[in-house]
Amino acid sequence: MKFSLKQIAIFDAIADTGSVSAAATQIAISQSAASMSLQQLEQQLGTKLFDRQGKKLVLNSWGLWLRPRAKALLHDVQQIELGLTGKDLLSGQLSLAASQTVSESLIPRLISNLDANFPKMQVELSIHNSQQVIQDVRTFKVDLGIIEGRCDDSKLVQEQWCKDELIIVAASHHPFASQGEVSYRQLEASQWVLRELGSGTRDVFDAAISGKLEHLDVIKQYDHLPTLIALVSSGAYLSCLPARSCDFAIKQGQLKQLKVTGLDLTRHFSFIWHKDMAEDPLKDCLIKEAKRLAR
Repeated sequence: MKFSLKQIAIFDAIADTGSVSAAATQIAISQSAASMSLQQLEQQLGTKLFDRQGKKLVLNSWGLWLRPRAKALLHDVQQIELGLTGKDLLSGQLSLAASQTVSESLIPRLISNLDANFPKMQVELSIHNSQQVIQDVRTFKVDLGIIEGRCDDSKLVQEQWCKDELIIVAASHHPFASQGEVSYRQLEASQWVLRELGSGTRDVFDAAISGKLEHLDVIKQYDHLPTLIALVSSGAYLSCLPARSCDFAIKQGQLKQLKVTGLDLTRHFSFIWHKDMAEDPLKDCLIKEAKRLAR
């Protein structure tokens, strides 16, 4: 064998962090040792694996080819070690990236159940908009992603989890709050605060109003749902937000859901993972538990 498992692990850490020094810290070796290991691996394979972009190391085409195979190899090694030491096979760490709505409304209960039923399994959670989650899964920065809406990346597998609904909301003191129904013309005449472009919530809303509204006066865009809820509750703005996130504010009388006929704002939360990802019992366990909770 031309290369060692240690070299593969260091390559994977550099690919994950984009830095030799950060990778060295992550796996507790010196920076010089990590740098030498990468140089030796590239010499033994006869090709460079990274391109330098400023201070960051980015996988080139050969590095991208090697990454999922390195992941699979390291995963198999971990399973062998766990099996030989008599440990629970459902132990170890799974990196999960999820959109903000999912993270606030569904992930806490999911992780709590996993902690109770699979105490040796650790879920490392990062929160981004759906576009960034897709990017992190595609580049193997995380093992598994949860997004709102569709993913058209041919390199990824998408599997639906559960249904979700967006709603149009206004402050309880807004003139529209007392109406039985709001027209498209009234929506066009209003000021809006919305989620940022690239979020699953915004993508679903933009698709739903396409062809129905000619112009929308969007004055603010934020990636923080509590900020949007606070702005709508205290001002004269409208917004389109997840029903799960607005439930408390509606029950407290701060927000009012507006009825708009013909506007379909339903969507699905979905799991995504890379097609080249190795079989992973941790991933399968998390998805199975999430679907059980959804039922």
